[in-house]
Amino acid sequence: MDINYLQIVSAFIVLFAVIDILGSIPIILDLQKKSGPIKAFQATSVAFTILIVFLFVGEALLSLFGVDISSFAIAGSFVLLVMAFEMILGVEIFKHDSPSGASIVPIAFPLIAGAGSFTTLLSLRAEFDTINIIIALLLNIIVVYGVLKGTKLVERVIGQGGIYVLKKFFGIILLAMAIKLFMTNFGNIVLDFIKKLNVL
Repeated sequence: MDINYLQIVSAFIVLFAVIDILGSIPIILDLQKKSGPIKAFQATSVAFTILIVFLFVGEALLSLFGVDISSFAIAGSFVLLVMAFEMILGVEIFKHDSPSGASIVPIAFPLIAGAGSFTTLLSLRAEFDTINIIIALLLNIIVVYGVLKGTKLVERVIGQGGIYVLKKFFGIILLAMAIKLFMTNFGNIVLDFIKKLNVL
């Protein structure tokens, strides 16, 4: 496992787009009004732990169902595709409608560590070294922590217009990465299939 800065940047951008903490600022502000201040360290540490555990255990969990990483990555690419359309078109498909307003639920899970994050981590494992994904994830968690600590400041500095532009920009990035994930892993499956035919 070698540290590759290009992989770190690529994984960081994808995870940043999927977690979409800037786009979640309105949700966080609403939760703060309903349930009081968000405990930023508690929320981010719990979310990071959940994501790291899933990064390492997720593949073993998939193997129990006879699913390989490439197949899961293709399924994940469709999830990312839907999320990208959600960000670009401004529609809401994945709802954050938990009745509780604590730092753990729904901030840590499923806002930060949710279905999209799980899918993305395992999808990235099909392309990038694990160490680079962990570094990218840690950097994202640091950003999330900073945003949670200064949510109102971020909203004031960036503004609603800035948040809107960021969502559209990262939506397009996410769309491109979803297509790349699909093409790469579909190619891997086709190559494996051809190899099996040659063996037969």
